[in-house]
Amino acid sequence: MSQATDLAAAAGSTDPRVGLRAVLALRRLLERLEIVQVDNARRQGWSWQEIADALEVSRQGVHKKHAGRSPAPTRGES
Repeated sequence: MSQATDLAAAAGSTDPRVGLRAVLALRRLLERLEIVQVDNARRQGWSWQEIADALEVSRQGVHKKHAGRSPAPTRGES
C-alpha cells in the first residue's frame, strides 16, 4: 500500500502541480483496483446488483461500466 499512501500524502501538497498529479494517479489506481475487484466478484458468481450494492452505485451503472469488457486474466492464465 505504500504507493497509495505516498500518493495520498502528495495529494495533500500545498503545491497544486504536485497535488493534482497525485490526484490523477490515485484516480487511475482506483480505476484499476475497481476493475480487479469487479472481475474477482464476477468470477465468484456475484450478481451485478451485489457488486453495485458494495460500490454504492446503481446496478445499471456498474453493468454499463464493466459488462462490455473481458475480465482480466487471473494469475497463471494467459
